[in-house]
Amino acid sequence: MFRLAHLSDVHLGPLPDVTYRDLASKRMVGYVNWQRSRRHIMHDGVVGSITDDIEGTLVDHLAVTGDLVNLALDAEIELARLWLETLGVPANVSVVPGNHDAYVPGAFDKVCRAWGPWMTGDGLNAPVDRHSFPYLRVRGRVALIGVSSARATAPFMANGYFREDQSHRLGRLLDEAERRGLFRVVMIHHPPVRGAVAQHKRLFGIGNFQKTILRHGAELILHGHSHDPTLYWIRGKRHSQVPVVGVAAGGQGIGGSHPAAQWNLIEISGDPGAWRLELIRRGLSGPTIPVGELSRVDLMKRPAPLETVRHTS
Repeated sequence: MFRLAHLSDVHLGPLPDVTYRDLASKRMVGYVNWQRSRRHIMHDGVVGSITDDIEGTLVDHLAVTGDLVNLALDAEIELARLWLETLGVPANVSVVPGNHDAYVPGAFDKVCRAWGPWMTGDGLNAPVDRHSFPYLRVRGRVALIGVSSARATAPFMANGYFREDQSHRLGRLLDEAERRGLFRVVMIHHPPVRGAVAQHKRLFGIGNFQKTILRHGAELILHGHSHDPTLYWIRGKRHSQVPVVGVAAGGQGIGGSHPAAQWNLIEISGDPGAWRLELIRRGLSGPTIPVGELSRVDLMKRPAPLETVRHTS
């Protein structure tokens, strides 16, 4: 059995000191949002509780699906790099960037330089940039494929993008992994399904992504961004249905509009054509209650209708 942890949207805080020059951009909107609401519900103590629970569960690998930071300030990016080091060596932790990690023009390039070791495919030593995605890592009998939907957007927008160039590369990696008899996990920040988030937060290229999965297949898709523990299915190769799994924000405190912090434990076993897959939600359920199991779902049972959401908190 391969045990995969899935964590997302930790939004590490508090914010470092911010200058007027830093705020002469979209960051002004994000800074006001942080001061008015986000700083009261996103807590480092919560993140610590979640990561301690992951460490105590003895997983084989950790997938982090974006939004490690808030405004993509230089000091935040460096703090996130140090935080990643506490999670494990880069070989044991795979990261894809989120929209907050590419908050303003130029931030994405800095993130690639700082977090590159956690976003690099096996056997690749070249510098990481936006053309490095998707990347492929093989751990045991599991293929971890990291897709980037991150891009700087206008104020009040948090969209993601999945374009043709990534689609073609993703298709080739999915085919390669299938030939090797591997269980294929695709990691992306924005949910690649319709209706999962508001229009100003949606992924542009949902149809393109779903067509890629339909043509080439996959066994599991992990995402963040919505801050909700959701479960969808989309069509895969040979009439299969592929589970699309979201997770509550890893830094979310008790009492917000979204569920408190959670992480997903995914247990993978079996063989090609007869994989076994179980999703276990772990997280906070009260201000004085430690992190514990919240729900358990057998993802190989007959799923709900395609693109129908199930909240499994």
